[in-house]
Amino acid sequence: MLTTAPLTLCGVASAAASYPTKPIRLIVPFPAGGPTDGMARLIGQHLSQQLGQPVVVDNRGGAGGTIATEAVAAATPDGYTLLFSTTG
Repeated sequence: MLTTAPLTLCGVASAAASYPTKPIRLIVPFPAGGPTDGMARLIGQHLSQQLGQPVVVDNRGGAGGTIATEAVAAATPDGYTLLFSTTG
């Protein structure tokens, strides 16, 4: 068992090294133009520069954040769809 653990960790590290390979979608549960949208765009721009892939901000305002949250929950769980939200 001790000999397989390092091999498993090496496999995980090499898989994580290839992320991201496609654009990342950052879903914001507020309309465009507001302060949360502005902050999400700044963070998305920084993430894009750091990761080398575009970060697309997708505003899904309405229903107290439920619309955006449901969109993220229904997305493929591959790490390419993120929810940007605030606490109230």
